[in-house]
Amino acid sequence: MEVILKQDVAGLGYKNDTVKVKPGYGRNFLIPTGVAIIANESNKRLISENVRQAAHKAAKVKQDAEALAAKIGDLTIDIGTKAGESGKIFGAVTAVQVADLLKTKGFEVDRKKVHFKEQPKQVGSYTVTLDLHKEVKHTITVNVVAE
Repeated sequence: MEVILKQDVAGLGYKNDTVKVKPGYGRNFLIPTGVAIIANESNKRLISENVRQAAHKAAKVKQDAEALAAKIGDLTIDIGTKAGESGKIFGAVTAVQVADLLKTKGFEVDRKKVHFKEQPKQVGSYTVTLDLHKEVKHTITVNVVAE
């Protein structure tokens, strides 16, 4: 079954993308919750017209995301957390903490756009991907240090 996404869905696609999903997932979840519409000819024409009209606005959004990525550069963030003698941390380092630290440094990034390649469980250095735009991904380094 093909559906057109009306908003970004993690692991599936971005707004206005036409994606193929299992019929049950489309009929029972995506369409009733308003996340997607059926990809018939009239809906495809409507979406293509909306995309064409919003193309220059989308170009500006992408340009802003690229500018933010360039401004962030090779940023390294230190997050202090309680840790045991073996280096294992208590609790978790979350995307919210990374987003808050980026905000204190002057970079406005939503917590939902912060993704860890591997969840920090030890003191050390980790790579974090910032999903600034569907075509602009930026990586930063997060150092988890014991307090």
